[in-house]
Amino acid sequence: MFTNSREWRIAAPQPLVPTPPATELSPSASFDPVALYRALSQGQPDPAAREQAAGFLRGELDRLRGAPCDLPEAPQGLAFWMASLHRTVQAQYVRYLEERKGGAPRRFFSNRAHALYFLRAVAPTKLVDGAWLYGLLPHYRNPRYSDLVRTYLEELGEGEFDKNHVLVYRRLLARYGLDLLDDLPGSLHVQGLVQLALGCNAQDFLPETIGFNLGYEQLPLHLLITAYELNELDLDPYYFTLHVTVDNSDSGHAQRACQAVLDSLPRLDDGGAFWRRVREGSKLGGVGLGTTQVIAGFDNQAEVIRVLARKSDSGSGVHSDYCRVAGRSVNDWLAMPGNIPGFLQALQQAGWIRRGEAASNSRFWKLLQGEGAEMFGVFSRYELQLIHDWIRGTDSADGLAYDAPAGVDGGVRRPGFRAAQRAARSATTGCGVKGESAGAPLDPDLDILRQRLDGSDDAQAVEPLIQAMAPAQHWTPAGLYATRLFAQRWSC
Repeated sequence: MFTNSREWRIAAPQPLVPTPPATELSPSASFDPVALYRALSQGQPDPAAREQAAGFLRGELDRLRGAPCDLPEAPQGLAFWMASLHRTVQAQYVRYLEERKGGAPRRFFSNRAHALYFLRAVAPTKLVDGAWLYGLLPHYRNPRYSDLVRTYLEELGEGEFDKNHVLVYRRLLARYGLDLLDDLPGSLHVQGLVQLALGCNAQDFLPETIGFNLGYEQLPLHLLITAYELNELDLDPYYFTLHVTVDNSDSGHAQRACQAVLDSLPRLDDGGAFWRRVREGSKLGGVGLGTTQVIAGFDNQAEVIRVLARKSDSGSGVHSDYCRVAGRSVNDWLAMPGNIPGFLQALQQAGWIRRGEAASNSRFWKLLQGEGAEMFGVFSRYELQLIHDWIRGTDSADGLAYDAPAGVDGGVRRPGFRAAQRAARSATTGCGVKGESAGAPLDPDLDILRQRLDGSDDAQAVEPLIQAMAPAQHWTPAGLYATRLFAQRWSC
């Protein structure tokens, strides 16, 4: 129900009169970013969680005070700043494409497993896409925030199943077996935490939210390169290409972000305080690990060890006693996660793993994949790709999928994900159903929402709709339904 402990509480809209951030420092060393991230993203954050989130923001703003800012000194320079930024990114991307045509290797992803690692590692940020604007939704009637509310609705795909950004990313994770995320470190949750913290504290951080939106919605070079290389590796780039289009500098989120700043600036003289806070808020986009830092953090062997160490808890004690490697039973090797590096070395010395060769030459790989594989189903698609590419070593740079049909030459340039999808669609004649499957979605929250809306007038309908559009549930059937109704009734 939307009145239970999992809803986001929506107070009656009050004028957003920003108050200066407190001067208290960042949360203590015992602060757990993962716990706070979950408290803000998986239900209604209680007052204590919201205050902790506000303290986190104040601490980061205090830490960033004095750091360089990319924004112009005065808001009147925003149009030139945006145009210059986009010209620079476009020129850099043209150079990248020329380098690739000239034979340069991929800049980001060393192999297919590397790209999948990246998609998994940035999930905590992508799964709260747009959350920083949620706190402005109750103020939809204020025309000064119309561009920001419209941006939030578009992040939610205006309620369309195949356009909601979070849902698109959830489907991407599921497609490649990346949706086991409970062991991601706190460092990968920090940027998403910034967005959630802004979303539930808009009343106190209005200028900072607007500044964050301004910086975050500009088109970065890494987005273009990511989309290009994912497609080249036959991985779905749609989430990233979607952002290339919606963040355009003509009519997209980049342009709206600039206009939102101009619309929200005080008409009365405040000595430039609001704009200074906008500039400080834009720096929050650099908090936490960025795209290139995440990509640079990939170590194929270290990630294989992490996966096997995780499996060791369930694998220890289930192997037969005759399964022995280097004189030790497999159960003994798996008894402690710290044994895994030695176990892998022993497997190589015993010839079970033949590094630098085709994975099919390794007896260990045949236990995981192929006809009669005794460990079928133990590893996810991502984990299989990871092990496959680690065994092959530098040869894995060809991007070959672990389940590619026999005889496929990884050295032959493949058409890419989008070309393959176009070919598949042209070979299919009217067999699919676009978007959601036929019939009403089976979802108890959707039934409850419809009951609450039954017979209500517009004023009564606003609160339950906004609650259902919170970061915790806007991607569910109830949230998609609420977004469609909100967009239809109160189009900005």
